[in-house]
Amino acid sequence: MTRDRKEERTGFQESAAYHPDYDLQTDFVMVYGIDDTMPERIQTWKEKGYIVHLMTGVAWGTYNSYLDGEVDGRSHWDEAQMDRHGEMILHGDQPVIPYMVPTISFGRYIADRIRIAVDAGVEAIHLEEPEFWVNGGYSEAFKREWQLYYKEPWIPPHASPDAQYRASKLKAYLYTRVLDRLCAEMKDYALRRYGRVLRFYVPTHSLINYTQWRIVSPQSGLLELPSIDGYIAQIWTGTSRTPNVYEGVRKERTFETAYLEYGIMQELVRGTDRRMWFLHDPIEDNPNHTWTDYKQNYLKTVVASLLHPGVAHYEVSPWPRRIFKGTYPSDHGSGKEHIPADYATTLLQVMHTLGNMDQDVIETEGDSLQVGVLIADSAMFQRMKPDPKAPEAGKYDGTDPEGFQENGDTELLDFSPFYGLALPLLKHGIPVRPLQLDNVRRYPGYLASYRALVLSYEFIKPEYPDIHYALAQWVHDGGALIYVGDDSDPYHGIRGWWNHNGKDSKVGDNETTYISPRAHLFEQLGLEGMGEGVHRIGKGAVCWLDEHPASFSLSKTGADRLRQSVKETLQTLHGPDLQWHPKPYFKIKRGPYIIASALDESVNDERLVIPGPVVDLFDSKLPVLRQVALNAGEQALLYDVEAGRPPVGEVSVMAASSRIEGLSKSAAGFRFVAKGPANMQAAARLYCPAEPISAHYVVQDQAIPAIWEWDPESMTVLLRYEHGNENNAELHVNWAPNS
Repeated sequence: MTRDRKEERTGFQESAAYHPDYDLQTDFVMVYGIDDTMPERIQTWKEKGYIVHLMTGVAWGTYNSYLDGEVDGRSHWDEAQMDRHGEMILHGDQPVIPYMVPTISFGRYIADRIRIAVDAGVEAIHLEEPEFWVNGGYSEAFKREWQLYYKEPWIPPHASPDAQYRASKLKAYLYTRVLDRLCAEMKDYALRRYGRVLRFYVPTHSLINYTQWRIVSPQSGLLELPSIDGYIAQIWTGTSRTPNVYEGVRKERTFETAYLEYGIMQELVRGTDRRMWFLHDPIEDNPNHTWTDYKQNYLKTVVASLLHPGVAHYEVSPWPRRIFKGTYPSDHGSGKEHIPADYATTLLQVMHTLGNMDQDVIETEGDSLQVGVLIADSAMFQRMKPDPKAPEAGKYDGTDPEGFQENGDTELLDFSPFYGLALPLLKHGIPVRPLQLDNVRRYPGYLASYRALVLSYEFIKPEYPDIHYALAQWVHDGGALIYVGDDSDPYHGIRGWWNHNGKDSKVGDNETTYISPRAHLFEQLGLEGMGEGVHRIGKGAVCWLDEHPASFSLSKTGADRLRQSVKETLQTLHGPDLQWHPKPYFKIKRGPYIIASALDESVNDERLVIPGPVVDLFDSKLPVLRQVALNAGEQALLYDVEAGRPPVGEVSVMAASSRIEGLSKSAAGFRFVAKGPANMQAAARLYCPAEPISAHYVVQDQAIPAIWEWDPESMTVLLRYEHGNENNAELHVNWAPNS
């Protein structure tokens, strides 16, 4: 459990100065916000041994001095994002905080603010949530940017599918531009003035969530910026509980949605040297749920993230102050209450476990089949209904789902074309992975590890035709492609490369105009004139399902049809020896850790039984169990007692709700220092070569008896103690009288 802070495996963000009540003892802290108190806040965390980063918004913030013209003498309110009714798009309920159009002038203003943080000595800067709302694009600043970018007069985005698509592409470009300029300029400044190599990261929601919530962001476009060092995957209960439709039922599917969200974010770093932190939030921005609700959904997101072993760094919490000091609805309906003590202990256990997830041995239960479902940045570009007379949906950010539903806007959050392709496979335990279509042309061999791909252009569009050359080659080399689509999407008619940008002029030597990108892809595959069904192509095969992908979300019959089509296409290549084993769960091992999720709405409702001895890391009591049985819809994070056992005679930490330092053994017993939030109930289970005869902990020079339990079968001891006011306790465990 011990680790070097320099590895930056775990961190959190906090806007307040250091306080012992939410000292989580992670490796680094992201001090949030730039104001007059920032240098002092940074210093308070540094003094406690933290590596300090800075986080600030890049789309919204307290920019009134800039907006009012105090910075340069010119008002900048025309740079606020605006909807078609002339209303500013605001962050939260505060009327003075609009989302911004990232102009050149705005970029200079943000650079001047960030320079203060660089001078304060932070080691890295996080520019979070570069967001442009789909229903924006009407401010005067945006109209100017349109004219400069497209070299034509501005067109209202709601006027046509083409106008909406072009507006969204411009929105993504503008945030890519401002991030590129900001990061490059500040890196140069830090190195030139201080000799310090500054790092820049972008905390961002997933492509899936931004598309569903109708927000445009750079996403994979950031891969082309050399000044970006990595990302935080801002995925949590608030994003993942957004309802979706499967087999005709619309409801929250937090685990499945989170699994897909973390999966697509992993694609931003796969095969690169960039860093990705997966975020979890023990509560969420919506303050109206109960503690039980928060906990159940938090555990679902943790397990979903751990099923992606390509990432082993985590933001364990945003805003720990609101978790450990805030109040939320009681489970008993009696007003609001502080966090239950057992949930607080569980949280700390999970947070410290996350710092140990970089394991060399990864074991996945089941076959090696991986199915990729392709999605692209362009999914964000076509999230407005192409009817200029249709009512405009409000802004949805997850904080008021009831209000959004009351306004009749719920269906506008549907992302059924994607979920209709992904959930039928995921719900049957097939390891489906969202793949970034844009990466196909960025990285040779990007698709090599996949035997089957599912693709539809009814909700995304390929930005370049050479993507099809790579896909065709992948199929010829033995891949199985399932294409789903009936060419009914109105966005096929936008000005695209497949239709000569809406003009008669030819592109290169190609004078052919295609009704959709699918037609061009099928030409490369040699499928012109072919109908539905499975077709052999070289060593591979293509299956065409000539219907809209959303239809596969509407019924069990539709979901079964998609599953069967994937299976039949693979069987065409591999015959009856194909390993196709639907199962109602996912389970992997990362070193001694067992991560499992039993699926509901699956092939059956059988319980998933995991043999022991294992320690339940989601239980504040850290019990040693002979077996664990998960019902449908339940998740587990377990420690395999035998897999993690140290050499005979050694003491080793299995799990703890504290940061453990200075573990040492003597002839009489062992001791260590446990660090964590002040006065918090804490627990640790350790391998112990002999049964203890006594245990105590020392806080502020006072010895206090520790509660301890010996488990003779596992040869482990459970210790219960509290962190003192100074955030640490020294534990002493004796198995022999002191010599």
